[in-house]
Amino acid sequence: MTDCPTAAPGRPFGRVLTAMVTPFDEDGKLDVRLAQELAAYLVDSIGNDGLVVNGTTGESPTTTDDEKQRLLRAVVEAVGDRATVVAGAGTNNTEHSVELARDAERAGAHGLLVVTPYYSRPPQEGLLQHFRAVADATELPVMLYDIPPRSVVPIQVDTLKRLAEHPRIRAVKDSKHDLLAGSEAMASTDLAYYSGEDPLNLPWLSVGAVGFVSVIGHIVGDRLRRMLDAHESGDITTAREVHNGLLPVYRAMNGVGGVIFAKTAMRLCGYETGQPRLPLPEATEEQVRLITSDLWDAGLVLVNPDAAAEVNQL
Repeated sequence: MTDCPTAAPGRPFGRVLTAMVTPFDEDGKLDVRLAQELAAYLVDSIGNDGLVVNGTTGESPTTTDDEKQRLLRAVVEAVGDRATVVAGAGTNNTEHSVELARDAERAGAHGLLVVTPYYSRPPQEGLLQHFRAVADATELPVMLYDIPPRSVVPIQVDTLKRLAEHPRIRAVKDSKHDLLAGSEAMASTDLAYYSGEDPLNLPWLSVGAVGFVSVIGHIVGDRLRRMLDAHESGDITTAREVHNGLLPVYRAMNGVGGVIFAKTAMRLCGYETGQPRLPLPEATEEQVRLITSDLWDAGLVLVNPDAAAEVNQL
């Protein structure tokens, strides 16, 4: 099994990863050229050392398998020599997830993000068999994605212990909001934990997480890296200051959800990635106004003149 380009001891996927949006053109079609530009921007200018492609923030429920493959190949070509590219391969269909995992390996992905099967509500034995089947399908390292607010079923600690015995299951992206369960899993396994819930990034670091899979990393990846560096050096005061400075960004994201926030925030910062696909709508005028105000409160430089003019009228 080949390590990811930015892997380090205890960090199989790197440190700061952004769950990248999928850029669409004015007709709502995949924009491969823009995807490559966006990937390079997130890695070279914003401070990410990894990207998750075809995840939920990448609108995986509404992109085709062919689009996923084309997008992944484009991102690997753009940044795969200097950043870890993790491919979302999880669905609620084990056979389909295995196919996506194999497609991702052929496209050059460095790792896989495999979400808990949603809607079906499988028992823990079903989760074990599902995750093992996907991990067995390729030689790529696997990051489990534990997000019961969307999948309903959490991955229990005992299940995580058994999954950790698989040589390719290396990490967990946690969006379960359960620091006790995560602490127990980290204490009893070699699984690396990545915060999958931006407002909890700092609390997760305090109990042993090694990095982030972020949405706000689209615009503040550099600040996330500063918070992580400060925490690891023992400068908890600075880490807390960075966290507090990001409170308006967390608020803006929580108000509309990850995809709508990320695409709107990128536009306000001067980077157009297109509108979300239905059933996710574009941000309303009021939502844009609130996001703009929050980003300004966080000290971000906004280059969208319409948004700036609207805030000035408040």
